[in-house]
Amino acid sequence: MNYIIRWSVFLIGLMIFSLGITMTINVQHLGIHPWDVLNVALFDMFGLSIGSWAIIISGLLIIISWILDKRYIKIGTFFNAVLIGVFVDLYMWLDFLPKATQTWLDILVMLIGIIVMGVGGGIYNAAGVGSGPRDGFMLSISEKTGQSIGKIRIITESLVLVIGLLLGGPVFIVTFIFTFIQSPIFQVTYLKLAELLKRLESSYLNKRAVS
Repeated sequence: MNYIIRWSVFLIGLMIFSLGITMTINVQHLGIHPWDVLNVALFDMFGLSIGSWAIIISGLLIIISWILDKRYIKIGTFFNAVLIGVFVDLYMWLDFLPKATQTWLDILVMLIGIIVMGVGGGIYNAAGVGSGPRDGFMLSISEKTGQSIGKIRIITESLVLVIGLLLGGPVFIVTFIFTFIQSPIFQVTYLKLAELLKRLESSYLNKRAVS
């Protein structure tokens, strides 16, 4: 039962997170997250789809993480790598989300998208079935170098941003404040939901012990 709940929460989180990504991409002229800057830049240069590039880059990060430290790679990591890209492409194909209007409404859409990403990220991480490819990659680098996770995250995302910028990706003011908005929302969602899941798990185990 607990297994079903955790995987359901994980999948719901991925769907919500991907929805947020798609919302921000639709108003990308304001700037988007560094990893998405790279995905959009590669899409503009080489085609395929934005989701396809997200999957390809996630696959490369998993390979590197696997070489450096297998502990951070779980089955959920592989599902994360594939499903986020699939969901982003699906949402873009369905074409039901707000498009850029070049007005103040774009700022509202961007803020909602960032909030949705923060909530979705917190949800799927709280499920505890595996770190995302990017998280696993940065955790393994941190482990090998002895540097703090925060420092590695800043360095990694800065390098990704520079590469995306050089390739012509959409970089603007929101790109530089993205993490400051998203991270607190992610943290609150993650901690609250993780605590709730633990309580549900404990309650379920207690009921089984009694019966």
